[in-house]
Amino acid sequence: MDLAFAVTAFAAIFAIMNPVGNIPVFVAITEGYTPELKRKVINKACFVAGGILVIFALFGNYIFDLYGITIPAFKIAGGVLLFSIAFTMTKGQLTKSKMTDEEEQEATEKEEVGVVPLGIPLFAGPGAITTVMIYVSYALDSPDATFDFISIFIGIFATLIISFVLLRYADPLFNRMGKSGTMAFTRIMGLLLAAMAVEFILSGCFEAVSHYWGV
Repeated sequence: MDLAFAVTAFAAIFAIMNPVGNIPVFVAITEGYTPELKRKVINKACFVAGGILVIFALFGNYIFDLYGITIPAFKIAGGVLLFSIAFTMTKGQLTKSKMTDEEEQEATEKEEVGVVPLGIPLFAGPGAITTVMIYVSYALDSPDATFDFISIFIGIFATLIISFVLLRYADPLFNRMGKSGTMAFTRIMGLLLAAMAVEFILSGCFEAVSHYWGV
């Protein structure tokens, strides 16, 4: 297995899911919830987010084939999307593609917040799905495709485990870090994600030129 690929895939997935930056949202949404109810919400959020990402990792290529989407085109479009998300993160904000104000308002009125908006789209939003599918395309083109493919799932589950632990201790962590601390972390993750998005766009452009013009 290419260790560099595994580390890069994990870093990208962790950056876009941003479990530390999501702590204030979780604390706000679950304010007044009992510890038992919070545990149920956390379990649902991690289960739903993991399920969505695994499904797209396994069947994303079939979606490409169904709609006639090429990998270079998806890398360019995905890179643009990720860069817009990263730009918003560098300002310490949640991007609207992850959770709308309307969804946040509805979240305080129901118990199934673990599914929406926490599981989808806060953790497994368009950016996370795009990131996973792009790295799957990299893995399929790799000489060590099987091992690289497995490393993507390891990255997903490792991020979910970290997210689970952070959400379980969200209240004390938020009290220690404060909103400014979590926003600072979000800005750092946004900068990292922006660099990866540029790499996706450049890679997609080079591959598109090679694919369509044979250069």
